[in-house]
Amino acid sequence: MPPCLVDPPPLEVLLQQVANGIVLGSLIGLIALGYTMVYGIIQLINFAHGEIFMVGAYGGLATFTYLLPTFVQQRWYFALPLVLIGGALIAVIVAVLMERFAYRPLRNAPRLAPLITALGVSVFLQEAIRVFYPNATSALPFPSIFVDGGASIPVGGGAITVPWSAVLLIVVALGLGIALQIYVDRSRMGRAMRATSSDPDVARLMGINPNRVIVLTFVLGGALAGVGGVLYGGYLSNINIDIGFQNGIFAFTAAVLGGIGSIKGALIGGLAIGLVKTLGGQCLWGGTQYDYVWIFVLLIVVLVFRPQGIFGETERVRA
Repeated sequence: MPPCLVDPPPLEVLLQQVANGIVLGSLIGLIALGYTMVYGIIQLINFAHGEIFMVGAYGGLATFTYLLPTFVQQRWYFALPLVLIGGALIAVIVAVLMERFAYRPLRNAPRLAPLITALGVSVFLQEAIRVFYPNATSALPFPSIFVDGGASIPVGGGAITVPWSAVLLIVVALGLGIALQIYVDRSRMGRAMRATSSDPDVARLMGINPNRVIVLTFVLGGALAGVGGVLYGGYLSNINIDIGFQNGIFAFTAAVLGGIGSIKGALIGGLAIGLVKTLGGQCLWGGTQYDYVWIFVLLIVVLVFRPQGIFGETERVRA
């Protein structure tokens, strides 16, 4: 039997794990939005998107360390927006360059070519940070600019606490996800994105520039990943060059689980994976050593009964 049924942990332990799972799931969902948008537009699994998240974290750290004066660093209400903008801007620049020079020349190539290119770009970005960012060969401390003396929110009569940095991550992730859904549904460029996703050739005949739409997709995905990288660093207080690979795998899994191409599916898939990972160590067989196993068991079970994912649509075959 699962360990939590044989020897149930205290209620506050389970509640704390649920809170941790929501925080982790919000982060994964934020990254997964980039995966699901890029695939929805050009059917490309952008495995380098996890490294965009990592680059955004280092961009935010560089902004705080090298660009902000001490006066601003000591006041989180000044530093936080600037660090978020710095991380998002660096991530967007890298994402746009990646699309222009790595993916666009291969747009009409067999699908295996851009897939291998994405893996190569991922390795390139990791090594570029390792070589050129000072002391990036080991984990670097990230300023806890939003912790404000370690304040936290008591939950359940003081049984568990959730740091303010975690609350910020959850609110930003859900807020950006909702804003993105509204933008795609109601804006002119959002309609262009949906038209390009449905049939780029017909969209071109209707006066839509597919290249502009694709660049916008990478801009939005890069910005979301950059913001996620900064919030991740602020929450854990350190970053390293491996955070992109691990969180990227989780995010891609979340996108597939929720239905790749679906914005709400990416967020729901991220929350599901976050909860399975944190609760798996408490309630499922094998403890924390098998939390990765249970994540993919969940994925397999969902795909067996719904191959397109929870909110995904049956894939349309383009003529």
